[in-house]
Amino acid sequence: MNELFDIGIVGGGLGGLTLAIQAAQQGYKVVLFEKENYPFHKVCGEYISFESWDFLERCGIPLSKWNLPSIEKLCVSSIQGKAYPFDLPLGGFGISRYTLDNALFLVAKQLGVVFHTATKVNDVQFHNNGFTIYADQQIVAAKLVVGSFGKRSNLDVKWKRSFIQKKPSKINHFIGVKYHIYYPHPANQISLHNFPGGYCGISAIEDGKSCLCYLTNSQNLVSSGNSISQMEKNILSLNPHLADIFSKAEFLYDQPLTISQISFDQKEQIQNHMLYVGDAAGLITPLCGNGMSMAMHAGKLAFEQMNLFLKGELSLASMEKNYEENWQKHFAFRTATGRLVQRFFGGNSTNFFLSLISQSTFISQRLIKQTHGQPF
Repeated sequence: MNELFDIGIVGGGLGGLTLAIQAAQQGYKVVLFEKENYPFHKVCGEYISFESWDFLERCGIPLSKWNLPSIEKLCVSSIQGKAYPFDLPLGGFGISRYTLDNALFLVAKQLGVVFHTATKVNDVQFHNNGFTIYADQQIVAAKLVVGSFGKRSNLDVKWKRSFIQKKPSKINHFIGVKYHIYYPHPANQISLHNFPGGYCGISAIEDGKSCLCYLTNSQNLVSSGNSISQMEKNILSLNPHLADIFSKAEFLYDQPLTISQISFDQKEQIQNHMLYVGDAAGLITPLCGNGMSMAMHAGKLAFEQMNLFLKGELSLASMEKNYEENWQKHFAFRTATGRLVQRFFGGNSTNFFLSLISQSTFISQRLIKQTHGQPF
C-alpha cells in the first residue's frame, strides 16, 4: 500500500466511469475497482434521455458520430394490449451498456485511471482522515472513496444498509430480465408493455438491435416453477404485444441476463464518509427510463464537491452536506414520482390510469417531465 490515490471508486458503471474521467481530466490520481472485465452486458433498459448527451461528449464519447437511434415517442400498453401513445418532450437515444461502458472505460484508461477489473472489493474503511480499500489480493489507500456499485452488492449486505434490512414489499422485491433482439420495432419509439405483476420495455439500440428488458415481481417467477421461459409464455404473453415479440423476435443471447432482489426503497447518499452515486445512492423505477442519466449526473455532482475538498476549499463535512443536498434537490422528487407511477403499472388499475392520463396532454407531459432532468 505504497501509492496514495486522490479518489478511489468502487464500481465501474456509468456513474463511476464518468466520475473517474472528470477527475482524471483535472489531473487527479484515480483508481477504480470493477468486479467484471470490460466489455460486458448489464441488466438495463438502455434508453438515455438527451439530458446526458452533452455531458457524455465532454467525457470524450463521440455520440454524434455513432448514428444512434433518436427516441421521441413513448407507447404504453395495458395488460390487455390496448396501446396509448405519448410524445417525449426531451426524448433520448438508445445505446447498449456493452458499447457505452466499454467506450468510457477506454477513455478513462487513456487518461491514466488505474483499473482493477475482475476484482471484488470486500470492504472500505475510513480512518486517520483517509480511506483504505480492501479488495481481492490488494489493499489501496485513497483520500476519498465513492461507492458506485449498482443496485445491490456484497458491500450493501456487509454494511447492513437500511434498504437491505426491509422486509419484502411491493417496491423492493423485483427481478430484472434483459435480452438483445432483432425485431421490427420503430426506432424512434420506446414501448412499455404491461403484464400482471410487471412491465416490459423495448427500444432500439445500435446496429439495428433492440433492447428488451422487463421487471417482474418475484411471485411471478415462483408461480412459474422458477422458469423464466414459462413465465414469459404464461404471464408476459398475456399481453398480445409481448406474445408477438416472444414468438417472432430473434434473440441474440443464449440465456437472458437477470438480477434479483431489486429495491426502489430510499437509500442513503453517504455512509461512513463515502459518497454514493448511481443506483447505490437511489434507484429510479425503470419505466421512467432515466437511471443512466441520473447515475452520470450524480457523478458530476459528486465530483464538483470532491474537487473543492481536494483543493482545500471545503471541509469533509461541508463536502458531504453539499452533495447530499444537491442529490436530494435533483433526484428525490424524480425517484418519488417513479415509485408513485409504478404502483399503477402491472395491475388492475393500469388501464384506468393510462386512459386517464392519455385524455390530458398537460397531465401526461407534466408527468413525463417529472421523470426527466435538464441537460447538465
